[in-house]
Amino acid sequence: MTPNDPEKAALERTAQAGIAALQRGDGAAARRAFETIVASGRATVQIWLWLAQACDLLDDRAAVMAHVARVVADDPTNPYALVMAGEVQTRSGNDRAAIGWYERALSAANGRQLPPDLIARLNRAAAAREAALARFEADMHGALSSAGIDAHATGPRFAEALQIVTGRSQPYLQQPTSFYYPRLPQIPFYDPADFAWTRTLADALPAIRAEAEAVLARGDGIAPYVEADPDRPNKGHALLADARWSAFHLFHEGQPIADHAARCPATMAALSAAPLPRIAGTAPMALFSILAPHTHIPPHHGMLNTRLICHLPLIVPDGCRLRVGAETRTVRAGEVLLFDDSIEHEAWNDSDAPRAILLFEVWRPELSEAERRALSVMFESVAAYTPDQG
Repeated sequence: MTPNDPEKAALERTAQAGIAALQRGDGAAARRAFETIVASGRATVQIWLWLAQACDLLDDRAAVMAHVARVVADDPTNPYALVMAGEVQTRSGNDRAAIGWYERALSAANGRQLPPDLIARLNRAAAAREAALARFEADMHGALSSAGIDAHATGPRFAEALQIVTGRSQPYLQQPTSFYYPRLPQIPFYDPADFAWTRTLADALPAIRAEAEAVLARGDGIAPYVEADPDRPNKGHALLADARWSAFHLFHEGQPIADHAARCPATMAALSAAPLPRIAGTAPMALFSILAPHTHIPPHHGMLNTRLICHLPLIVPDGCRLRVGAETRTVRAGEVLLFDDSIEHEAWNDSDAPRAILLFEVWRPELSEAERRALSVMFESVAAYTPDQG
């Protein structure tokens, strides 16, 4: 195309006429202008978007969706096109489709510098998404109620499924960072009452708390929980080497720390009742976990799905929470929390005082003794592996 291309100049004049028609709200004139450019075979993504806007003014919903599809094919994160599609689906009463388009638009716009008109439109999209979700939820709860089903009485598993199907939540699955063992159930929190050894913890709670208080009072032996491994790549944890999340280790890399254990005899005795993994160089793992005031442990996954993590809250001010998957629980002193840390989880201390818990790992109850033994040997082999240099 030469700089003096007459066809190009004519198409540019047509585009300007179409833009002017859009600005005065004349959808028919705008549509004719942009369809002329499309017929020339020289339409850009912007022309297709303007054509979709012209058809939107005329409420030609099928044409809007067709032209949006052309825009999104070349520019999948175009927020104008995505939000326009959501608006069309809302007008058509197709809430579930609208929710999908609005979510894509909001996600595409996240973190971008946006013009004021688009910000306002996205705010309306967020409100429309919320209204559509509410209508969808109300309809679903109405259907359940008509069938005589109390969704709240059906149990937490069904309640979570409702949150997923309505778009309020997402599936949270095991995603261990180092090793995945197949065919294990996806359960975020376990009921401590199902495990006899948790009663030993409860009985020892006052003595364990006293030992933790003494550790905090002395201060020595406490180090940042997340420490870099000089032999491995840095994974960029937000609290790496940060004393706001600290640990007083009782077992470390499978061995008791003698002077720490001697200072905490009641804690060590209580731990002996739990099914701690015994893996050379790796486990047991047990410590007092100390979270400073106004500290958030960001979402992350544990290394293995062959274990559960046990929290025995010892010193817990108000404002402490733990989320595992879709479920968030208030942390209360003396109330054991037993969870699968290979599922995404995070924790908060929103108070003005430190939070301290006894944290340790136990074998998952679904694993047989034979599996535990085989896994122990396998993990020890991995830890001890050195290639033959000969």
